[in-house]
Parts: sequence; structure tokens; C-alpha cells
Amino acid sequence: MDLLRSHLHKVRIPEPGSRIHKDECCVSFDTPRSEGGLYVDMSSFLGFGREHVEWNFEKTGNPVYLHIVQRRKPEPDEADRPLKKPTLLAIGVEGGFGDQEPEYDDTFEIVILPDFISLPFPSVDLPEKVRLAVDKVILAESADRKQQLAAWVADKKKISAYAMDLQQLENGVIVPPTGWKCSKCDKTENLWLNLTDGMILCGRKLWDGSGGNNHAIEHYEQTKYPLAVKLGTITADLEAADVFSYPEDDSVEDPLLARHLSHFGIDFSSLQKTEMTTAERELDANTNYDWNRIQESGKDAELLFGPGYTGLANLGNSCYMASIMQVMFSTHPFISRYFEKQSLKAAFATAPADPTMDLNMQMTKLGHGLLFGKYSASNEGQEGIRPRMFKSVIAANHSEFSSMRQQDALDFFLHLIDRVEQANPGNHELNPCSGFKFIIEERVQCPSGKVSYNKRSDNMLSLSIPLHAATNKEQLEAFSEKKAAMDLDGKEVSNEEIVRPRVPLEACLASFSGPEEIPDFYSTALNSKTTATKTAGFSTFPDYLVLHMRKFVMEAGWVPKKLDVYIDVPDTIDISHMRSKGMQPGEELLPERASGDNKAEPAAPVASEDIVSQLASMGFNYLHCQKAAINTSNTGVEEAMNWLLSHMDDSDINDPLNDSRASEQSVDEASVQTLISFGFPEDVAIKALKASVRFTFMIFRFE
Repeated sequence: MDLLRSHLHKVRIPEPGSRIHKDECCVSFDTPRSEGGLYVDMSSFLGFGREHVEWNFEKTGNPVYLHIVQRRKPEPDEADRPLKKPTLLAIGVEGGFGDQEPEYDDTFEIVILPDFISLPFPSVDLPEKVRLAVDKVILAESADRKQQLAAWVADKKKISAYAMDLQQLENGVIVPPTGWKCSKCDKTENLWLNLTDGMILCGRKLWDGSGGNNHAIEHYEQTKYPLAVKLGTITADLEAADVFSYPEDDSVEDPLLARHLSHFGIDFSSLQKTEMTTAERELDANTNYDWNRIQESGKDAELLFGPGYTGLANLGNSCYMASIMQVMFSTHPFISRYFEKQSLKAAFATAPADPTMDLNMQMTKLGHGLLFGKYSASNEGQEGIRPRMFKSVIAANHSEFSSMRQQDALDFFLHLIDRVEQANPGNHELNPCSGFKFIIEERVQCPSGKVSYNKRSDNMLSLSIPLHAATNKEQLEAFSEKKAAMDLDGKEVSNEEIVRPRVPLEACLASFSGPEEIPDFYSTALNSKTTATKTAGFSTFPDYLVLHMRKFVMEAGWVPKKLDVYIDVPDTIDISHMRSKGMQPGEELLPERASGDNKAEPAAPVASEDIVSQLASMGFNYLHCQKAAINTSNTGVEEAMNWLLSHMDDSDINDPLNDSRASEQSVDEASVQTLISFGFPEDVAIKALKASVRFTFMIFRFE
């Protein structure tokens, strides 16, 4: 105890905004349920597994830790209960899936490093500062939980329209700090305080009979008092309190919640959280759902264990991330960079004070978690790992990937490449993404016979899908006739009966390397616009070639449609014929400018007005349409549409074109409207925006 007192200056008491990592080790996937439990640094509030806590002591000198161990409680008669295979797609009913999550016993102790001297907790002999600090750590929401909840409500929780002018009755109601009970029944949980009259009432009755008796919603229907707060969620961190707006029918923010609570004598700083918010219940239902219940339906899947066979648990919307990271860590560059040549200890030693926010540390943690095999098997089967810290780092400041919405795997791959390259600037050896890079050489020939060559670098090859090359055309025709007959009879085709086109990958590759016509190409040899022919090939080959299949096409009326098609991929792909040959003997390059005409148009690509106008008529931003046309060499509306749909979230999508003529032709419509709202005439606003355009160099991705 004297040793603990000598280290009191190293113990911090958490504040409401402190980030407390008590769910998982910051350098491994150890949790309080792992062998050895979890050690929480009582100064930084970082969590460490038993194998890694000494690294933190060596790095920081912080000696005092809260040791958390969770052990699963045995279920009643668990050993004698026969295992029944579910026969119904339902939860909590006879023949369906069980709805009971396993329960755990939590044990705590204070541990002092380096000798791992342990002191029991709770204990009246502990210094008051330690008792208070540990109590707050145990009761606080973990950093991971806060991040998940923030992502879950990011698009849902808005400031209520009723908050700023909320009427509060002067009826003398004072709400006690404890002992709450519904005013109309005996419910003591799921209680809501109406912020207008101070009535405490129970919440809605849930589908399974739990929850409340609907008294709070009935009170609103009678009084129309709009806002209520869930009493068990009020703490010093008021942003986490659950405020519900009945007329808006959603959880909302109340910026004046502190004032509204004080009206009824509530000191929120002294209250502790006792119940989950509505958003937390939704999040738990989403993230804790056992996705294996519906996977591999009707099949006996064999679980794999050991190094390289560790699964990634679904975080609720993370299948796109799991698929990409499993593939990346099957490639040699990523295995070498973040596993073979990078130890966890070395990554932690070079990480900043908060390793949970360091990309190199979390990539190394993920690599070791997937490849080492420690988390592959357990007594209950393959559990996998939950890459929450990695998702938090890789998605930081990205509006889409930091949310809980479903995402596109290709978009995440490109985002990952960008982030990893930013973390390893100018260092080819440390950049594992260099194995995905390649150079495409494009050859353009105009009717004069003269040519131009252009090279560009990329990380993936985007391919169109030529449906006319399908190998099962007879089956498709028979299915089309059958479906038409069933439609006449008012019948629907089952999934098992659907026949999809089967297109060989070789046909998709041929569509890329084959010649394309470029309308409205300005020839500096002819000093006029004409139709040119473009071919493309690989100037360099990557170690790993990523292919993107363009499944979106344009139907009649310019309606985008996603193709339902199979791509047949052989075990071995030969793309040697796609190598570019470079400039050939006897070829003559297109001149930069037409001879004798200093005012001739430059050879830089110009967006086809026909393509741009058609895209703009669909509601797309005019500047975006120009970029789509330029980046697809004015090949056509369908190609431009595919480029546009794949690059809407590019960080430079709103940057101006570096072609002076393009900048003179158009300005950003949103900026024009903003200036008009300030009182400027439209023509003055357009002229001012044209004069203020800054020319920038841009690297385009060609689709």
C-alpha cells in the first residue's frame, strides 16, 4: 500500500471526455476475456494484454494499472442440454435461434509494475484518489464504444426543432436523484422524463413484451409536450443522454439540456448511467447479430484454424473492409511490411503517445492478429478478431467510412492505398502498395496517320463487361422466353431458376486493349476536330493486378442499371499480349501546335459538350461531368457515367480543371448561388469566380 501511495502522482481521475480503452489491448486483440485479462494504465487509460503491459511500463514509466478479468458464467444445466439445430428463421421462439447472450463475471484488482504486485479492489484501504479513479474507469463508456455509437448516430441525431424554445411549466416539480418510478404503473426501468411538465413515465412496449407500457407516448398524445429524456442515461457527459422528440419521431440533440434539467432540480454532474440509450440498443442488435446463422445455408462449412486462417468479425457494416484486408494480408508486400519485418514491440516503441490513433501501429496489430494464429481457434470455434481500432484510424475524417453505412470495396481499396502511401512518403521499401502500381500507355492515332502517346499510373484496372460475349446465349434466350411467359401468368421467377450471363474474363480484358473511337478529338495535324482511334497497353506490369468490373451501365432514358452477371475467371491469366510496344519505327508524332497558327487549340483533352450535357441533364454537377468526359477520353456517356459513379468521393473532385478554356466556360454553380445570396448580380458573380480560378495540376484516374 505504501508503494501505491508513492505512485499517486501517476494516477489520473478520468474526466467526462477521457478516452478509456478498457475493451481491448491497443497493440493486440487481447481483451478482458483473454488469458491474463487486460491491464488499463491509470495514467493514459490505454489497455494492454499480459504480454504487452511491460512494454508500456518500459516506454512510459507508468506503474499503476487496473487489471480486469472477465470469465464466462456457466449456463444452468449447460452440460446436460442437447444441442438443437434451429428449424425456424426466428429468434427467441421454439425452434428458432436462442436470444440469450453469454454472461460474464468481472473481477478487478490494482497491479503495480514492474513486479506485478496486486492489491484487491474494491478495498477501503486503497487511497481515495485510486478508488475514485478506478470507479470512474469501470463506470465510463469505453473509447471503442463511444466511437461506434458516434458512427451509428452520425446521420440520425440532429438538433431538435423544439429544443431552443421549449416550454417548461412552473409547476414546482422537483425530480429526486434516485428512486424513480413511472407515474402510471410500477415500472422502474426504461423511464422517460418529459421536459415540459416533469412527468416520469415508462417507454414503449417492445415486440417481445419487454420495455414499458407506452405511458410516455400516451402522455405526449394527450398533451403534445414534445421532448423527453431517458433518466438512466443522464450523466456528466450530457452529449450521451438519450433525448427523444415525439413529433420528430427520432432521437435528437438538445443543446439546452442542462438548463432544462436544472428546471426540475436535477444535478446531472452527480448522476451515473444505469441504462442503454435507444441508439445503443440498436447498435447492439446490429453488431451482436450472429451473421453465421444465415451464412452457407444448407451447407456444412469446415472451419479453418491456425496462422493465416483468422477471421474478421463483422462490426455491423464492415464486410467491405474485411474482404479487402484479408486479400491485402495474403500478398507478400503487406505480409513482409506489417508482419515479417515489423514486430508489435517495435511498432509500439515508435508509435506516438496514443498508439490507437497510429496507422502503422494498427496495421501491424491487424497483420499480426490475422497471420500469427493466436486468435484463430478457441474451445468454442473460430471467433475471429474485431478490427475496431483499425477501422477508427483508417476511416478518420472520412465521411463515409467513419459511418455505419454499407460501402463499396473498391472505394475502400483506393482509400487504403492513399492512406498507406501518405504514412510512408517517399520510401519505396516501406510502402507495400508499390506492388499494385502499374503504368498504362495510351496510343492515339488521328486520320492523318500521326500519333500521340500518353502514360499514366494507376493501382487498379477498370474493365467493361461485354454482354455480347456471354458463353451461355442459348440458355439466356430460353430463360428470357420462360420469364416472359411467367410474367404473363403473374408468376415470379425464383432465385434458383434465374439464368445469368457468363462472360469470360478474357473478353473483358479484350474490351480494354481493343481499339476505341474518340469523337471530337482535336488533331493538331489537321487543325480540326475529328474521330481518332485509341489503344492502350501496359508499359509496366504490377506484382498484383486489381481488376474492377464495371457493373453499372446505362439503359434507355439514361437510367443507370447494375448488371446481374457472372465473370468466369480462369486459374491462370496471360496478359503478355497487353504489353504496350511504345513508339514504332516510321511513326510520326502529332505536333504540339499546328504549323503557322499560334492560336491553334492545344492537344490537351477537352470535354465533349454532348457527353457533358447528357450527364448534366441527369442532375450531376457540371464540373464533375467535364472531368468524367476528359478522364474517359470522350469515349461515351456510359463510360463517363461509370467513371463518375466511381469517383464521386475523390478528394479532388471539386478542384478546378487545369485547362484555361474549361475554366472560362464554366464555374461552380454552388459558388455562383452563394455570391448571389450576398446580393451580387449573377453576371458579376460569374466574372469574379472566373477571375479567381487557381490553376492546379491534377492526376486523373482513367476508367
